[in-house]
Amino acid sequence: MSPGRPRGVAFFAQGARVVAATLLATSSVLLQAANLSVQIDGVEGELKDAALAASDLAPYVDREVTPAQARRLYTRAPAKISAALEAYGFYHAAVSGELKETPKGPSVTLHVELGEPTGVAALELIVPEPARDEKAVRKAMAAFVPKKGERFNHGLYEKSKAAVQTALLASGYLDSRLVTHTVEVSRAENRATIRLEWDPGARYRYGPTTFSGGQFGEGFLDRYVPWHEGDFYDQAQMLQLQQKLIDADYFAVVEVQPDTEHAGNGIVPIAVALGPAKRDVYSAGLFVDTDVGVGVRGGWTRRWLNLSGHRLRVDAQLAQRLRSATATYSIPLPGENNRSFNFGASYLYENTDTTQSNNRSLAANETRQWMGFTRTLGLRLLDGTFTILDPHGNEAIEEHGSSTLLYPEVVLERKRADDPLFVHDGYSILFTVRGSLDQWSSTQFVQARADGKWIHAFGSSQRIIVRGSVGAMKVGDFDQLPPDLRFFAGGDRSIRGYAYQTIGPQNANGLIIGGEDLLVGSTEYEYYFTHDWGMAVFVDAGDAFTGFANFRTRIGSGLGLRWRSPVGMVRADIGVPVHDPDGNTGVELHLVIGPDL
Repeated sequence: MSPGRPRGVAFFAQGARVVAATLLATSSVLLQAANLSVQIDGVEGELKDAALAASDLAPYVDREVTPAQARRLYTRAPAKISAALEAYGFYHAAVSGELKETPKGPSVTLHVELGEPTGVAALELIVPEPARDEKAVRKAMAAFVPKKGERFNHGLYEKSKAAVQTALLASGYLDSRLVTHTVEVSRAENRATIRLEWDPGARYRYGPTTFSGGQFGEGFLDRYVPWHEGDFYDQAQMLQLQQKLIDADYFAVVEVQPDTEHAGNGIVPIAVALGPAKRDVYSAGLFVDTDVGVGVRGGWTRRWLNLSGHRLRVDAQLAQRLRSATATYSIPLPGENNRSFNFGASYLYENTDTTQSNNRSLAANETRQWMGFTRTLGLRLLDGTFTILDPHGNEAIEEHGSSTLLYPEVVLERKRADDPLFVHDGYSILFTVRGSLDQWSSTQFVQARADGKWIHAFGSSQRIIVRGSVGAMKVGDFDQLPPDLRFFAGGDRSIRGYAYQTIGPQNANGLIIGGEDLLVGSTEYEYYFTHDWGMAVFVDAGDAFTGFANFRTRIGSGLGLRWRSPVGMVRADIGVPVHDPDGNTGVELHLVIGPDL
């Protein structure tokens, strides 16, 4: 230390030099870091994805790495890739490559030569009878891959092995176990031999089914159980029970499990854990529908009124051209088919361009599941007044009427959808048959109608939608039949390009009075250019008429905009008539918010 220089000053100066040197070294390292790029050739698809993942390079792509990091990752990559490709049956894969420094950063190129794949030379799956004869087990064994002659794939092998085990468990073989599972691979001969053998054990039968956590008394929920004690265990029935309890809408929590802890002697009890849902459900919202205008709707449901599971539901709608209210009281019945008795009262006021209806009705029916359909058998009393309007506003030629009808009706409904908010694959079918009783009705009639809709998606951005309606009736005095029961066409759910209910036979005064027959079909194509927004093109055709000799084809065609909004699907369509038999022209806007089915 220099004479006269304070010790603290010298120490500070030395520390400053160390800090400066450290900062300089760190800056040098940072300056050397640059983005890493990776290219793998010789493989495509899942093999390329597997190679990149195994190389440990994927997390560093387009990120800053130092040359030392790049060199370390590159050096380890070939061995890791070769090992990963063995799972796909390539035991002789060779990986070479090069590491270059470029102005943009380190660049790694890897060349993969797969070599001769290893094939399955022999496949032996052993499941003793009668277990192997179960449908689910046969299906899993038939679908086992890789098959003899195919390239060996560890992932597919494990998945197929698990599928057979799952099928045995689902068929009631709860003690089944895999006693032999060997895979012999000869690298020299590029061949693999697979041998699997299961010991299924005894097939279990259902023991007692117990419900816990529910709000109903003992025995009430037995109506939903789709098996009898002593039947063979079947996991599909377990799922069916779970779905029935969910559909009953009494519970927020539904868990159906075999009680394997207390299983024995080929008997397994079933434990169902439940949690009550909220007893009261309220709903409210705005809606826009070109046919009836802007409106509000509200509803209240009392999920259960008593320990017998009786239910009350009230719904109301108020729109520019529609006012309606409905109350329904439901009584669930014992049985396996979700039977219930239902009693209802409703009020409907509807004012369209062609008709005005003011009706009240009482209904009593029984609903149940029947051959895959929801079947309704019931009796309805309809009473009200109606007016046939002139679309041009000429009140002098309006026709007024009133009617009272008592008629039985049968309704069959079936609906399937993979996603209720946006259907990729689904359909709906509705059949209705009704007819009046002589001494209690203003007129006699017999009517049948069928409506169907089918939706199918192609990939993630395209859908095709096909729908159709057909109806026919015989009626004594057509003038006494309320417009609600007549056939009209036109509107956003019929033939777009025409206003709601403006297609149908006319009387001598030119009023559209509706017809006794209906035939309408539609085809629509949708393309979504983003997840939520899409376009549609459609063609609708058909007619409402009386007698096929009077059928005249009405065609509506146009374009639409689709939006998967937070409140549901929004559809805006612009349709025009095409070659209308009466020379009608114009443009109709149709706006609908609601589910696909």
